[in-house]
Amino acid sequence: QVQLVESGGALVQPGGSLRLSCAASGSGFSGYAMAWYRQAPEKQREWVTSITSPSTTNYADSVKGRFTISRDNAKNMVYLHMDSLKPDDTAVYYCNARVGAESYWGQGTQVTVSS
Repeated sequence: QVQLVESGGALVQPGGSLRLSCAASGSGFSGYAMAWYRQAPEKQREWVTSITSPSTTNYADSVKGRFTISRDNAKNMVYLHMDSLKPDDTAVYYCNARVGAESYWGQGTQVTVSS
């Protein structure tokens, strides 16, 4: 069983930056494939970015060049650094861990981009 806890969500102005954090439990963290998803109001949850060990990353076209995912295996942490935020980035952001055939989710953290 893997537990994920996100933090860092906030209200930010358009053009601003924010860093989300995800703390993961478990001794095998370095082997987890980690990802961030988001869900805007009345929309389906969508994949944002993912990272495998050691550091292969992929990004949705909508965030490429603005968002950066990283991980610290020593601390069991995954981060999402978001720059040039837009109102369309407003959503609940979820951390996801894939361990073999299992998929685990955090409770989500709200990001609101508004002036």
